[in-house]
Amino acid sequence: MRSRLGRLALGATALFTAVSALPAAAATTGQRAEQQPSRDGLSAVIRYTEYGIPHILAKNYADLGFGTGWAQAADEVCTLADGFVTLRGERSRYFGADAPAGGDLSAARTNLASDLYFRGVRESGTVETLLAERAPVGPSREVRNMMRGWAAGYNAWLKQKKVTDPACAGASWVRPVTELDVAARGLAIASISGEGRFVDTITAAQPPAGATAASGTASARTPGAKAVAKAADELWGDPGMGSNAVAFRGDTTAGGRGLLLGNPHYPWDGGRRFWQSQQTIPGELNVSGGSLLGTPAIAIGFNAHVAWSHTVSTGIPASFHQLTLDPADPTTYLVDGRPERMKKRTVTVTVKDGAPVTRTQWWTRYGPVVTSLNSQVPLPWTGMTAYALNDPNAANLRFTDTSLGFSKARGTSDVLASLDRHQGIPWVNTIAADRAGHSLYTQSQVLPRITDELAGRCSTELGRTTYPASGIAILDGSRGDCTLGSDPGAVVPGIFGPARMPTLKDAPYAENSNGTAWMTNADRPLTGYERIFGTVGTQLGLRTRGAIEDVAAMADHGNLTVRDLQRQQFANRVPAGDLAAADAARACAALPGGTATGSDGKAVDVSAACGVLKAWDRTMDTGSRGALLFDRFWRRLEQAVPADRLWKVPFSAADPVRTPNTLNTDAAGLPTALADTVAELRGAGIALDAPLGAHQFVVRDGQRLPVPGGAGRLGVWNVVEPTWDAAAGGYTEVPFGSSHLQAVGWDGSRCPVARTLLTYAQSSNPKSPHSADQTRLFSGEKWVASRFCEKDILSSPKLKIVRVHERR
Repeated sequence: MRSRLGRLALGATALFTAVSALPAAAATTGQRAEQQPSRDGLSAVIRYTEYGIPHILAKNYADLGFGTGWAQAADEVCTLADGFVTLRGERSRYFGADAPAGGDLSAARTNLASDLYFRGVRESGTVETLLAERAPVGPSREVRNMMRGWAAGYNAWLKQKKVTDPACAGASWVRPVTELDVAARGLAIASISGEGRFVDTITAAQPPAGATAASGTASARTPGAKAVAKAADELWGDPGMGSNAVAFRGDTTAGGRGLLLGNPHYPWDGGRRFWQSQQTIPGELNVSGGSLLGTPAIAIGFNAHVAWSHTVSTGIPASFHQLTLDPADPTTYLVDGRPERMKKRTVTVTVKDGAPVTRTQWWTRYGPVVTSLNSQVPLPWTGMTAYALNDPNAANLRFTDTSLGFSKARGTSDVLASLDRHQGIPWVNTIAADRAGHSLYTQSQVLPRITDELAGRCSTELGRTTYPASGIAILDGSRGDCTLGSDPGAVVPGIFGPARMPTLKDAPYAENSNGTAWMTNADRPLTGYERIFGTVGTQLGLRTRGAIEDVAAMADHGNLTVRDLQRQQFANRVPAGDLAAADAARACAALPGGTATGSDGKAVDVSAACGVLKAWDRTMDTGSRGALLFDRFWRRLEQAVPADRLWKVPFSAADPVRTPNTLNTDAAGLPTALADTVAELRGAGIALDAPLGAHQFVVRDGQRLPVPGGAGRLGVWNVVEPTWDAAAGGYTEVPFGSSHLQAVGWDGSRCPVARTLLTYAQSSNPKSPHSADQTRLFSGEKWVASRFCEKDILSSPKLKIVRVHERR
């Protein structure tokens, strides 16, 4: 294999040296100027094919990182630079303290809160400490070289190219980066669902003073189960991250080999975008897929032997400890009666057009002090009690090594081996299939080691409510016997070891749509895992139900191919519509006089809606008439009717995929929801039977592109989440949904059979020719045929070969 790939690499190099013989479109004067490689710097060969997808060829991991950093900068320099401003804690300096921070790397509401947190992380030396650890706790030599190379490649692009993206052209905050910056970005991504969600309360928490401290006010009353469930939904049911994925075993497919369909749901703008590439080190590595911006390795993808994707899991990646404080000092807490002083982290942030701001954060052996779960569930810091957050991913730099292990894998067993060795996956499940016909699902992720036994023994009064309801553990921090302990095989203390992870091997299908591990396969339910991983025997979401119905039917039918995966992605079936549209149409037709009373007390003629709902094809295709009406109706119905009254047939754990069912048309809120929906659409000037694509869209290059798909709450696989703005006349441009799609299988050749699609295209620079090309494909439900093997790359009619290198 090494010699064959070496010959291919030499062939690619020969092509590059003869680049002047390529068509004019494939070789420019600027490219020829870069032909001479640096004698002592990093370098790579980048072969661009259709849609601006780079195939990066390098001699080693440092060069591979260099080519990746260069190519990412070429496509996304402004987005990347903005993220590095965040990681340095300099947003207030450049953009103002009170401006929104955005949600790319944390949930901070303002730039000031973001800066206080990230500058605190930087000044604490956390990243340097982790970089100094030996693998697998710290990054491997290969990953260190990739991070170093990525920074060098990004910097080389800044030095040699002119920024054309109007988002940051000429901006002083676009600056070179270091390996430390790249590592800090990886750490922020790992902890985005833990400490990242609590930035506002971490940076605002302050000890009580005066009468409050002296009074020793007791902690907040225990909230009800509904408040806890709502808190969990707000914290870890974040619609800003989601996914579907399914792996099929070989005996369900046409060729006896595995199949994988990956469909992650992410923001279409900002720092959580995926970016496509192929990475090749001859004889060592050859992988294609999507990377998260600012990271050097493929996060989801495929090679010649295995394909994998991720879905956001139901695991709760953080826990809490209730601290018993020293009555004389609210910054000292007791453990087994012995006092421990909190550590002060004093941070100063430079502010644009203002004086610097200095704040103090308070840290404990468990983590930072926080003062709330959310606005409904306070965790007040009093003279007696405080709460500390424990996030094991705040010290997790192992994601890249885990991903690199996937990239080198020759089968699903190697995927599991990488998970077991590095234990770096922070908040997602892994679904994989391989050439040999194996399928895999595993919820192998970094979670605080909260066992049900520990929670039962050590939960506080509040924790006894939160843990069963949502998996959020609140433990007694005053007891040494309530520490998290260590599992056999765990890379670091305080997390679960590999043997604890819910895992399903070689099922006919393994599917996840952000639901519990329990129903990965309806015929082989997973049980026996701790509550913090998720629930067993509870009601499934409509997207999970619809997905299981679809993929189980596909597996039963058998003889599957990649084309079947492509059809599933764009089926755009609406499970909520299948369950409820016909009943809603009949209930509508039965309303006296065809009218219903809206929530404002006004009568609304809804008669026209009845026929539209009845005729609707139950899809969210762009041409579907009635889809928009049902979409808006369903959202209002769920708000108007309590979940336990929405269906006549309740949920049954014995039949979780088909229950609950049968719309409760007697629910008092149904006519109201229908009236409000009709009034809403008419008020926005939208016809009740308007085609979906006329109002679900994005604008690219001045052209309005219809977008297929629908909301996850409707059960649609192809998730698209537009934002309703009544004042603007309906939905605004789609900001979130299906992102890096991949449908992968294998035939008898050496090359995987793969179709991909990056829905928002490769570059967010509106001046790039690749800012909208794949978005147009997505609008038309079309795919890109992946060019993986050398013969396919080199035969691309759009081939452009560029040699990139450092100039010293």
